[in-house]
This record gives sequence, C-alpha cells and structure tokens, in this order.
Amino acid sequence: MDLHLQGKHVLITGGSKGIGKAIAKAFVSEGAIVSIAARGEEALLQTKEELGGSMTIFPVDITDADARERLIQTYIEQHGTIDVLVNNAGGSNGSQAMDTDMELFHQAMELNYFSAVHLSKLAAEEMRKNGAGAIINITSIFGRESGGKVTYNNAKSALISFTKSFADEVIKDGIRVNSVAPGSILHETGNWKKRLEANPEAINKFVEDEIPAGRFGTPEEVANVVAFLASEKASWVVGASLNVDGGQSRMNF
Repeated sequence: MDLHLQGKHVLITGGSKGIGKAIAKAFVSEGAIVSIAARGEEALLQTKEELGGSMTIFPVDITDADARERLIQTYIEQHGTIDVLVNNAGGSNGSQAMDTDMELFHQAMELNYFSAVHLSKLAAEEMRKNGAGAIINITSIFGRESGGKVTYNNAKSALISFTKSFADEVIKDGIRVNSVAPGSILHETGNWKKRLEANPEAINKFVEDEIPAGRFGTPEEVANVVAFLASEKASWVVGASLNVDGGQSRMNF
C-alpha cells in the first residue's frame, strides 16, 4: 500500500537497531527522508549503510535535556521542517520495586518518558508552523497492564497517558499523536533473543502459554503499524494506543 509518505521528513529515536531500525526501513521503503538518533555512532553508521536512501544520523544521548534541544535544533537546521517524530528509544532496568534503587526509577522515567515528552513538545512547535504532523510513541502492552519490570511498566504507562493528553491538545493544530504498544518482539539485539538462546525450553513454553498467536512478533510487524499511523490513511486516529502483540495482552478493550 502506498501510504503517501514520499518526501516526508521523519526522525526516529533509538533507530539504529531492533524495532527502531525496522521502523526506519519501513519509512525508507515508502520514500520518506529518514533520520535516526541513538547513542552509538558505530551502529548508526552501520544502519545508514544498510538502509541507504537519504538517511542522516544523529549520535545523541536523549536522556540529556540539553542534547534533546540540540537534536531538534540541528535537525530543523538541516531539514527545514519535521513531519513525523517516532519516540522509540527506551529500555528497562531494576527488578522488583523493593529491590530497585530510586535512582533507577528516575533513570527509567528519563529514558522512557521524559525524553519522549520533551521531544514531542519540541517537534510540535515546528509542526504547528505547517499545520500538520504525526508523533508516534513506542510504548508496551505492559504500559497498559501489569507485567515486566516495575520501572519500565510505570514509565510506559505514563507515556500512554501523555499520548492521549497531548493528542487532544494538539490535534487542533493538525498534529496527530498516537502510541504503539508492542508485545514480546524477537530481534537480534533484544532481550528475548538472549533469553531464548540461554533457555529455549522455558522461553518456548512462555510463547505457548502467553502468546495466542503461538510465536514472537517481529520488528517489521511493529514498523508497519507505525508507518500507517504516520500516514493520512490514519487521519482519524488520534490519541490511540494500538496493541501489536499477537493477542498477548489480557485486556479486552
């Protein structure tokens, strides 16, 4: 399907590997002008070489507020505008709440929540000038129900809530904000790959018991939904949180 994303200026955080890399590939295939941001310059360069196109890279630590402001400023200086922002960067830490230092809670919120909030605000300032734009936040089914590490669960839940609030605020400016909540996704650099290799019997049992579809999801299956949400094909989707999980989530709405 042609999503009419040709020439759209797209910025993806955490875009050098895993789900972020698949999202970048999806937009490149649609003819978008794609930029990716991540901490590791080597991985960014490798992804640029693999995906080609007119991709630009931004080595940046998005947990640094000043670095976030420089990222958007530099991006606008280079591209003139921004049409799509995908807040994909994230990660988990800690264990159970009583065994997790408060510093790890703060770190998880900075990486998974505050970075996305800040970048969304900065991008929306630019999108308002054009009266159009799309912001997609990558969250998790464990932001919608209990599961996963508590720090990650809390941060992703907050991001889903922000998505709805911000969507309602900026839709009048032509900016659509939505989130995608993946379930368990298998890719080469992810935790599920490591756990599968370490204990295939236990992980295969997990898949059998917990994922009705009977397999892990792929990064491409998440990326396809993100590209759709960024397009005008999703023009009436505002403030939604879409599960991409093969039925893994236990919620009924």
